Amino acid sequence: MLAVLVGASAAGIAYIFHNFVDWLQFIFFEQGQSVLGFMGDYWVIIIPALGGLIVGPLVYFFAREAGGHGVPEVMAAVALRSGRIRPRILAVKSLAAAITIGSGGSAGLIGPIVYVSSAAGSTIGQRLFLPSDWIKTLVASGAAAGISATFNAPLAGIFFAMEVILRRYESRAFGVVVLSSVVASAITQRLVSDAPAFLVPTYKVVSSWEFLFYLVLGILAAITAHLFVTVLFTVEDLFKKVEFIPPYMLPVFGGLIVGTIGLAYPEVFGVGYEVIDVFARPFGAVDGALVGSLGAGLMAALVLLKILATSVTLGSGGSGGVFAPSLFIGAMLGGVFGAGVNELFPDITAPSGAYAVIGMAAVFAGAARAPATAIIILFEMTRDYQIILPLMAAVVVAVVVAQALRKESIYTFKLRRRGLDIDGAVHEDVLDAVHVRDVMTREFPTVRPDTSVSELTHLFAETGHHGFPVVDEDGYLAGVVTMTDLQKVGNGEHSTVDDIATHNVIVVYEDQTLHDALARFGGQDVGRIPVVTRSDHRHLVGVLRRHDIIKAYARQISTTLAGRAGSRP
Repeated sequence: MLAVLVGASAAGIAYIFHNFVDWLQFIFFEQGQSVLGFMGDYWVIIIPALGGLIVGPLVYFFAREAGGHGVPEVMAAVALRSGRIRPRILAVKSLAAAITIGSGGSAGLIGPIVYVSSAAGSTIGQRLFLPSDWIKTLVASGAAAGISATFNAPLAGIFFAMEVILRRYESRAFGVVVLSSVVASAITQRLVSDAPAFLVPTYKVVSSWEFLFYLVLGILAAITAHLFVTVLFTVEDLFKKVEFIPPYMLPVFGGLIVGTIGLAYPEVFGVGYEVIDVFARPFGAVDGALVGSLGAGLMAALVLLKILATSVTLGSGGSGGVFAPSLFIGAMLGGVFGAGVNELFPDITAPSGAYAVIGMAAVFAGAARAPATAIIILFEMTRDYQIILPLMAAVVVAVVVAQALRKESIYTFKLRRRGLDIDGAVHEDVLDAVHVRDVMTREFPTVRPDTSVSELTHLFAETGHHGFPVVDEDGYLAGVVTMTDLQKVGNGEHSTVDDIATHNVIVVYEDQTLHDALARFGGQDVGRIPVVTRSDHRHLVGVLRRHDIIKAYARQISTTLAGRAGSRP
């Protein structure tokens, strides 16, 4: 039920978001031209700045994590905050990203949709007071469903959630993620269409020699992805150094720069999918890079200009994703490379559109370090299996070379710059790997309800414990009595344990993870919690103490770090 709910929510978010962006583009550009027409062609420079005028204060004063491209924040929430994302992100991120893209900012839809869909899953989990591992699963499910709903690519959504968000394949989360992704895709097909995201000709490998060109394309894609990441964060640093403009006004300045680029090359505005596939010009529809009809000079210029426009949009404080820009840059790179090799070796190479398709996947894989997602999403978006072998070869080469150029992906690099090391955040993984039954104290002393207060005082002094479970004559848990309870009543000659004990007891289950148990400790001022079975909440099987958790954590962390040290070359 939760998987269906998250999947349906993500499908609704994606549908509304796409339509909202289309409406904003009409308002900013169609209506903006009629209002600012007196400026001649220069009116387009103002439009992205107007969007920045709204987005800057919105993000700065309401939710600063809504700026940028979104996916790193989801990754950090899963790795470091037990999947918890502030519910207000649902509204602020949606508005900020839609206005940024709708006003011509060079950014993608996927990052915001993934962020907002993940926030929806997190909010559902938090509202139902679910354990942290369930919340993280719902966050990953939201991410998968967001990808699935946007690209009609349910498999790619699943692999993106596992490969990028959770950063590991978990069998317990897999089923929920799959169901959410399927539900989102099914609803989207009903609301929109079941057609693939891009309609391209069927390409195939013309000659075995052509594999060499695809491998070279993989290397170029890695270098381009590295350039994209470098420029993106260099521009972000430059904007942070600007002191004469308030931070919430920087998107206005960034918008003016993007508008200036768009004056000469309007293809950089917005997401750019229409430039990849089919896009409109004043004289009618023009086939895009995947069809192989764009000029090589234009595509070469767009590789660099899209990198610059996206970096300025996001670096200045705009909101949007880097998924779509990576695909755009890859399509242009592949297109211009394909045009070159096809010109030189026409008899043994496919049209440039085939290289544009593979370039999309290779640049994204090089930037995100998500090879499985890149391969599958290109297959699902194009439904073209003919070039799957060169696609896999180029993607693997791109990832290997990109890894050699920079260890971090475009997502983890942003987190690393903020001092967050999700790869080194072993504490949650350690606590998730150990169960309560493995570390609890089984033979812990108990007291009966009819035990006198004086006898209880003697037990505290004799054992050194600060609390005992209270069990009845049948051995069932009846409460907990602590030193604090005793201090409140004083000597109380005629009082018994039953009179002073706490009967509404917080318990943990023996099959819970230590991470979930620690969450129970965190909100309560207690040093020990009774452990019971799920089949009988009164059947006491042991006591979990803070001391038990600390010992287990120290042991596991030592083992983990020793294993990591031993695995280093």
